[in-house]
Amino acid sequence: MAASAANPAYDYDLFVIGGGSGGVRAARMAAMQGKRVGLAEMSRFGGTCVIRGCVPKKLLSYAAHVSEEIADAHGYGWSIPAGEFDWPTLIANKDREIDRLEGIYQKLLDNAGVEAVRAQARVIDAHTVSLFDIEGGERGSVTAETLLIAVGGHPVIPDIPGHEHGITSNEAFHLEQLPSHVTIVGGGYIAVEFAGIFNGLGAKVTQLYRGEQILRGFDDDVRATVAHEIVKKGVDLRTHSDPARITETNDGRYRVTLRDGSGFDTDLVMFATGRRPNTTGLGLERAGVKLGHGGAVLVDGYSRTNVENVYALGDVTDRVNLTPVAIEEAMALVDTLYKQRPREMDHNNVPAAVFSQPPVGKVGLSEAEAAAQGRRLEIYQASFRAMKYTLSGRDEKTMMKLVVDADTRAVLGVHMVGVDAPEIVQGMAVAVKCGATKEDFDATVGIHPTSAEEFVTMREPARTVEKQAAE
Repeated sequence: MAASAANPAYDYDLFVIGGGSGGVRAARMAAMQGKRVGLAEMSRFGGTCVIRGCVPKKLLSYAAHVSEEIADAHGYGWSIPAGEFDWPTLIANKDREIDRLEGIYQKLLDNAGVEAVRAQARVIDAHTVSLFDIEGGERGSVTAETLLIAVGGHPVIPDIPGHEHGITSNEAFHLEQLPSHVTIVGGGYIAVEFAGIFNGLGAKVTQLYRGEQILRGFDDDVRATVAHEIVKKGVDLRTHSDPARITETNDGRYRVTLRDGSGFDTDLVMFATGRRPNTTGLGLERAGVKLGHGGAVLVDGYSRTNVENVYALGDVTDRVNLTPVAIEEAMALVDTLYKQRPREMDHNNVPAAVFSQPPVGKVGLSEAEAAAQGRRLEIYQASFRAMKYTLSGRDEKTMMKLVVDADTRAVLGVHMVGVDAPEIVQGMAVAVKCGATKEDFDATVGIHPTSAEEFVTMREPARTVEKQAAE
């Protein structure tokens, strides 16, 4: 499956459309193999994660924790004034860091020899791309032996009356001031994370979710624990609630009317109601590339589309939409095309986190997923107050859970809600990826005193789950 040597019939061996983490990694690694590589990015180098996603979100999440840290300090003998929070200072400092990171991405591309341009790209055929400047002026076209589509995705806003009054996470990072009352529509990880951010920074937060429980796709005990904890922290979480329309009030606020006819006023409405691939207007149909649900580019295990020389990776393929996954897909692609080591990226047992408050870390199967596979399960579970909060008195619970195959003894899933959950579960992910058994966990000595040691000291199952009857 390796590509041929440099073909003088084309301007580039590889042309990448999209300058996010996946596209930049593929471009860099291919160029370092001596390939002629071009890249077009219409916005900023770094993509969703660096510019308007996980990196700035994590910085805001850190900021939102400070008030609790100050309050908890009293239990440890510190007398610290509550202080005052200044949103513009946080945003300015965040912007400065994002600028620094974007500069690093640009330098990495330059140092690798990638010809990167800020331009909008449109596919003309399987080997030809037209470039346009941001104002729409045509800049000519380029040809490449191989095309890589790595354009990511964008937030989706529901088509309800008054939706234009709302914002998405993109705009949330650039608000001039912190609103007094924020209404967040959605129940996924972005919605939950921003609910914690705005609440932690002092805003009143109402979160609306049309479903029964937030964080669909996560383990049910994780979902219930997070919901319980964020309500304790002050988030007004309303499930089975869906906005029907948004109207502007006479005093410059917004009236949110729900489908049941009730309503309330708020200062800001933020939609976190899903994302879709950025394929509209890209011209992939001219190359014969097949698209799936929501415009996702359909690819095989090697990230190749139905057109032999056109590949796609990252969120535009709507497989596992996480930055480290896009980066690993890029590495597998370069190995396949240019290193004579064809390989697929393994999308099984990919760890993930939700930087909610408290945060979530997970890897492997949820209890429901494992049960649906017809397995007999042992569920090990613990709930406790982390040692950090014993002197401060903070009423926040940590939940830890292992999903174990009762027959093979393999640990199928590790789930945690609580202090440092993402940091702890990253290490657990290595064990799950290696196929560790419950006995391997039991034989591992814990580090005391830590919350993490609970994962290797849970000896008795909280319950067993028998195999489900075939339907």
